[in-house]
Amino acid sequence: MTLPDPPAKLLARISAIRESQRANAPAVAATGAKERREKLLGLERAILERRQAIHAALWSDFRKPPDEVDLSEIFATVTEARHTRKHLAKWMRPRSVSTPITFLGSRSWITPEPQGCVLVISPWNFPLMLALGPIVSAIAAGNCVVLKPSELTPATSSLLKQILGAVFAEDEIAVVEGDASVAQALLREKWNHIFFTGSTTVGRIVMKAAAEHLSPVTLELGGKSPVVVEAETDLDEAARKIVWGKLSNGGQQCIAPDYVLVERKAEAQLLEKMKEQVRKLFATGAAGAAEIASAVDDRNFRRVSALIDGAVADGAEVVVSGTRDAATRHIAPTILRGVSPGSAIMREEIFGPVLPVLTWDRLEEAIRFVAERQPPLALYVFSRNQRIVDQVLRGTRAGTTAINDVVVHFSHPNLPFGGFMESGFGRGHGKAGFDAFSNLRSVLEQPWRVGPTSVFYPPYTKLVRRLIHIAVRWL
Repeated sequence: MTLPDPPAKLLARISAIRESQRANAPAVAATGAKERREKLLGLERAILERRQAIHAALWSDFRKPPDEVDLSEIFATVTEARHTRKHLAKWMRPRSVSTPITFLGSRSWITPEPQGCVLVISPWNFPLMLALGPIVSAIAAGNCVVLKPSELTPATSSLLKQILGAVFAEDEIAVVEGDASVAQALLREKWNHIFFTGSTTVGRIVMKAAAEHLSPVTLELGGKSPVVVEAETDLDEAARKIVWGKLSNGGQQCIAPDYVLVERKAEAQLLEKMKEQVRKLFATGAAGAAEIASAVDDRNFRRVSALIDGAVADGAEVVVSGTRDAATRHIAPTILRGVSPGSAIMREEIFGPVLPVLTWDRLEEAIRFVAERQPPLALYVFSRNQRIVDQVLRGTRAGTTAINDVVVHFSHPNLPFGGFMESGFGRGHGKAGFDAFSNLRSVLEQPWRVGPTSVFYPPYTKLVRRLIHIAVRWL
């Protein structure tokens, strides 16, 4: 798709922000752990002070329930900031490395240094957390940042500008709102790093633009995250966790279970238990039941609806289904069985509260089914049999994996998060996020006037050749 050239006024504003950040980047880079921790603390306070406003913005954008906002947007972001503040001084220190015998007498280390000016392009599905999470890492690493939030969540995007503006001047962190033409204008610029979270299709556009300037990129994309369930596992536990992970955020998360591969002899039992969990956790009117976020816009509502209808037309059976309300873009929980592997719902990432369930008789069939498709961002296994778990891990590739759980690994502060191949590459969160926004400079210091390697300098006399021969064979 070819977009029209961005307007001159927009290009001028972006250029002005870029120039001010380039001028300010050395001062930001020179800050120590104390100054950066204070900035992160200021950001944390700015978020917590606007808790009610955040609730209102996300409800306005796609009716995201306040309890989910607290857990997956506010708590997740604040936890990331606190973890980073706690460990930042250690992460910033030079990291010594061991010295092999050929470099005897020298010392070497790796020093993290700021990259400079970075671009963060964030998505709509977790519009606060997936914008501010990478920014926490970028601040910790000592960078200036331009954030381009999603135009599909305008209320939250506007609030992000307010939150960041309360703590940072634009010459350090700036928010540029707008549609795809704004992203296009930003991608024309040369950045020291681009951190993009979104679809594989747009990820290719970002990577192509970055290649023009040889800018490094981190891509957090998506894909169809499978759940492998074997018959002897605790099916009550599996059903509860799968249903929660699938329906949280209205199914609109890149690591939501996208389809289930269950051992055939346990299919009927698992389906009944998942139906029960839908009623307990999310059924309208049930005591304590959670609301389900709506589709973010009409296009996504129609897309998910078409995937359901297409699967049914291809022979799938609807096991759990509720109403669809185009006016509120609400899609009730939907579980399908007997889905054709060739259906569109098995080719596209669903990104909605719809879960296909397929079966296998031999574990090798399930492994082959996953391995023949693009590596997912997440893969889930429910089994207490270590042999089965190991077999699935060995036979598949994925960006991340959780065993006997779903989704929660994303929030583990010490687990790097990211994809593989079409589900993305690069890693974020915690120390991995700090490293992603740092240039890890390798340094060697040679204190001797004549180091051990100098014995190999030319001219290549018989003695030098003999030493080289010894080194090649024995060192």
